[in-house]
Amino acid sequence: MRTVACIVQEGFAPFEFGVACEAFGLDRSDDGIESFDFRIVTPDPGPVTSNLGFSINVADDLSFAETADIVVVSTQPRSAWGRIDTRVAAVIRSAVERDAWLLSVCSGAFVLAAAGVLDGRRATTHWMYSDAMARMYPRIDVDPDVLYVQDGHIITSAGTAAGLDACLHLLRQELGAEATNRIARRMVVAPQRDGGQAQFIDRPLPESAGLSLAPVADWALENLDRELTVELLAARAHMSPRTFARRFKADYGTTPAAWLARQRIIQAQRLLERTEWGLDRIADECGFGSAAVLRQNFARVLGITPTAYRARFACSTAPMADTAA
Repeated sequence: MRTVACIVQEGFAPFEFGVACEAFGLDRSDDGIESFDFRIVTPDPGPVTSNLGFSINVADDLSFAETADIVVVSTQPRSAWGRIDTRVAAVIRSAVERDAWLLSVCSGAFVLAAAGVLDGRRATTHWMYSDAMARMYPRIDVDPDVLYVQDGHIITSAGTAAGLDACLHLLRQELGAEATNRIARRMVVAPQRDGGQAQFIDRPLPESAGLSLAPVADWALENLDRELTVELLAARAHMSPRTFARRFKADYGTTPAAWLARQRIIQAQRLLERTEWGLDRIADECGFGSAAVLRQNFARVLGITPTAYRARFACSTAPMADTAA
């Protein structure tokens, strides 16, 4: 059983803390999903006060985090930025040294920064705090325009709901796409928002229901095996390519090409888990064209080959099983 330690300190934010509890702490064995040994830890066990004034009683000290497979760092109030408990710093540095997963939610990135583990790395935090982080820690490449960043085994996320996206991203790598989709379904959230998506969208709702690009996006998901150019998608939306690209970026927070590339990877993950198809067929189904292109893109995005991914996450009973190559 994988172990997860969530570090909370004085002034933590309840919602962001709850995100970690929801993602890693619930027993979902009735859905056939592996459970985690999840524990909340703090430097000095006892009451820990949130930024809303109420307290939670934390029974465990940091010793569990010293060997945990995943260490989650919850938020830190502005008054504590630039300071870190030496015991927390030691746990965080140890996690990096032993190549454990390290995930921060929102301003929890300031804890990682104070521990020195983000130096020379790309990271993010809530867009309202990104300028402060860049000034305080000039050796960190702070990206204010993304939902989350993975650099090696360190994941930093933006504010509030982006923390949930980051948790699902990590779960996808630990449990696979199919199990993570089931977790997202139980949470009633979208199973995948790419980390490169913008933290906020200038126009969060389409100008009118009739102009929504959702039907075009849904059609694209059903036709990933085709060559999906901006021109083709724009024609289905009855827009010029330039207008479509601008509208798509405004609605989805990323470019059509980047969105399609990620959807193809996700579909390849599902097919590797649920079928016995050969890589050439999966590449065709996902629009990669060849197994070589699939391997190249899969390894670049996920850091693992398709074959290794299938060996790790293939379902024992594949509903779409087909031995055809």
